[in-house]
Amino acid sequence: MRNLCMKVSYDGSRYCGFQTQPKGSTVQDCLEKAIMLLTGEELKILASGRTDAGVHAYGQVFNFLTSSKIPIERWCIALNTRLPEDIIVRDAVEVPLAFHSRHSAKRKTYRYTINANQFPDVFQRKMQYHHSGKLNVPAMAEGLKYLIGTFDFSSFASRHSTKPSHVRTVFDAHIVVDDSMCRPNSRDQGLIHMYITGSGFLQHMVRIIMGTLLEIGEGKKLPKEMPQILEMMDRSKAGPTAVSKGLVLWNVDYGELFENY
Repeated sequence: MRNLCMKVSYDGSRYCGFQTQPKGSTVQDCLEKAIMLLTGEELKILASGRTDAGVHAYGQVFNFLTSSKIPIERWCIALNTRLPEDIIVRDAVEVPLAFHSRHSAKRKTYRYTINANQFPDVFQRKMQYHHSGKLNVPAMAEGLKYLIGTFDFSSFASRHSTKPSHVRTVFDAHIVVDDSMCRPNSRDQGLIHMYITGSGFLQHMVRIIMGTLLEIGEGKKLPKEMPQILEMMDRSKAGPTAVSKGLVLWNVDYGELFENY
């Protein structure tokens, strides 16, 4: 038996999330179907984590056990010919049998993108949240810094969260602005990318953080309120849940165990 680990990118616009659901098509369903068509094996893949409906991934990681003897270098092309065009397997490696995509992960990075130009980008509209109003980006960046560290993130977790603990560690969080598509002499503010890296994330956590940062950018909250919101451990104190389409699972890091992946 072999343990194969793969990295997959997908546009989540038309899927009901990554993980198999009772109703609706998911990314996991498509991947498992492609593996079955290739090897004849009906199996369940293990992912680094689930993504919600409409959320995308550049670097989602999954692994599975197989008895197939197909050389590792042929897997990506073989699976991609059996997958829809909005799902692409980018890398494949053979890993130790003890490797588990979720349990072995050291940290994850998400990116959320706001298009703060006056008009949306027709070509990227499924990957960005469009906000045409003026945003105070420095204030948003200041508020974000208060979340770096180990805290109880109950205020930023879905009310439906079933996790026994909401304590998580955020290692890094920052904002990058790309103004390359701004029109001269306009009120365009460019693309605002928020990157956040942590030990793990609660359901809707990144989107609630983004919704809170948007309120700061709009002047509805102050950056210095972030520590208070954390301390209250009350979902109602944070901002709304930002729409899913701006969120991308950017990268999963496995440290020395999987250093070159």
